[in-house]
Amino acid sequence: MKKRVKVIALGIEGSANKISVGIVNEKGDIFSNPRFTFVTPPGTGFLPTETATHHRGKILELVETALEEAKMTFKNIGIILNKVIKF
Repeated sequence: MKKRVKVIALGIEGSANKISVGIVNEKGDIFSNPRFTFVTPPGTGFLPTETATHHRGKILELVETALEEAKMTFKNIGIILNKVIKF
């Protein structure tokens, strides 16, 4: 029987209006998952350039917040992902 390797992953996910960072382990335990939502004026929709600017402006703060909430540093992170995966 193979011994399971313990891994802490930091995942980054962006969509049309949300940007989030999650920290999980190999069992799927969630340590943190902060997110920001980009809100446009009613009836205007999402423009890719504005959304990208919003997400770029928030990502470092989200990474810092996720690490603080999880009580971890980058030394604890074994892998960085840009999409959600199932362990």
